Amino acid sequence: MTGLNRPARSAWPPVGRTPPDRPSPLTSAAEWSAYGEPAAPRPHTPAELDALLRLLTRPQARIEIIAVGHSRDPASRNAADALIRAWEGLDRKTVRTVVDWPEQAASWLRPARRFAAGPPDAWVVAAAGRGWAELSRRLRRDTEWAPDRTYGFASLADPRTIAYAGQGTLNGLRGAAADGTTWSVDGNWLTGQVL
Repeated sequence: MTGLNRPARSAWPPVGRTPPDRPSPLTSAAEWSAYGEPAAPRPHTPAELDALLRLLTRPQARIEIIAVGHSRDPASRNAADALIRAWEGLDRKTVRTVVDWPEQAASWLRPARRFAAGPPDAWVVAAAGRGWAELSRRLRRDTEWAPDRTYGFASLADPRTIAYAGQGTLNGLRGAAADGTTWSVDGNWLTGQVL
């Protein structure tokens, strides 16, 4: 039917409002029990940081401005800090925003909106799996965030995190492993070697 007084398709539902026929984006207890808890983040390695910077600075990537997001555990916070120092040390590279989030929250909308604001040329994530899965569900549902413009540290390359995020939520996400190799998400599959 045409001629309805409804915002354009891209604006419906309004950001931050869940229509009554759409369930909450929060992961249910039954979903969390299906695969077990994702692995805790480990301290990043120099090879991991170097590989992530190579992904971000490839000429075809055309990335100048990034947003950095991280969970509040020490390994993720330290990885984000190292990335920010390295990125700002590169010529004409800017960090637009840095956003952190807890592992569990009643609502993920506020950090999702802050992380997606802008939007930057790319998003970079250093996070524990549970919080990232929850946040990515909200990002995908309620913002203009694009997983194919998102890069991550090794902690995101956990098949359980990808499964918890939901079908296709992280499709296109790519990042670096601790040994300096790279990985990407294709649909709901974790694949290797992006470079």
